[in-house]
Amino acid sequence: MSDIFWSIDFPALLIAMLAALACSLPGSFLVLRRESMMADALSHVVLPGLALAFILTGSLGSGVMFIGALLACLVATLLIKVLREYAGIESGAAMGIVFTSLFALGLVLLEKGVGSRVHLDAHHALYGGLELSYWPLPHTWNNIPHAIISLSILNVLSIAFIWLCLKELTLASFDSVYAQTIGLRRSLISAALMILVALSAVACFEAVGSVLVIALFICPAASARMFCDRVHTQLILSAVLAVFMAVIGYVAAAFVPALLGFEHSLSAAGMIALVGGIILGTSILCAPVYGVLQKRK
Repeated sequence: MSDIFWSIDFPALLIAMLAALACSLPGSFLVLRRESMMADALSHVVLPGLALAFILTGSLGSGVMFIGALLACLVATLLIKVLREYAGIESGAAMGIVFTSLFALGLVLLEKGVGSRVHLDAHHALYGGLELSYWPLPHTWNNIPHAIISLSILNVLSIAFIWLCLKELTLASFDSVYAQTIGLRRSLISAALMILVALSAVACFEAVGSVLVIALFICPAASARMFCDRVHTQLILSAVLAVFMAVIGYVAAAFVPALLGFEHSLSAAGMIALVGGIILGTSILCAPVYGVLQKRK
């Protein structure tokens, strides 16, 4: 393959696959707990955290951006909890209030506080910068994109956490009453899961944008749920579908337009999200046990 592929397409494809894996694993538990909107909320509230971090520090350093985005996610999680438990607002409504309000705040901060001084803008926030990935020496560790390093570390932490706490996560997701009866602190497990979701949303946001983060959290996990009843199978199938979604979507965006005679490629993030939607829609219709067509028979 050409040097262009290894320097541009390979790192972008690798980042997409790592982001897909990082989102799909905690996303499975969000789907099982019927809290998928939480991924939507957190992927949107990252934006004001990034904007405020830049306004306060004047830096686009990955450490500063990560801290700002993570703090925004934690604040949003706290606000949702307050609205649910103290204001008596239904869970989905609370998430909707928080993420729309904070995302709107983020857009205002970007336009008024950041402006055109840096590459951080609304388009970048929505669709990320997969196409901007560049690894000049892909056969060495020199100048490796920081997104590859951060997402690799996140995946190791995510897999380790789920492997060590799988029983507790399963009990807290399916039978919270029994979990409390045997002394399992459901609130602690839920908080740990939300922190993992927040870390995944923050780490993936810069590379792939909020649109794809939402799709990666929900589409693979929801599709896998249509085919299985066991948590182990759910996690494995969700991860496989997520990686498949990333590969097919990126290839379709980067290479298919040229094969069809078009001059420009398509948005990689948008195409990966589209493939995820097609997989989910097909699963809902054609799953052998829970699919709509099977139920009608």
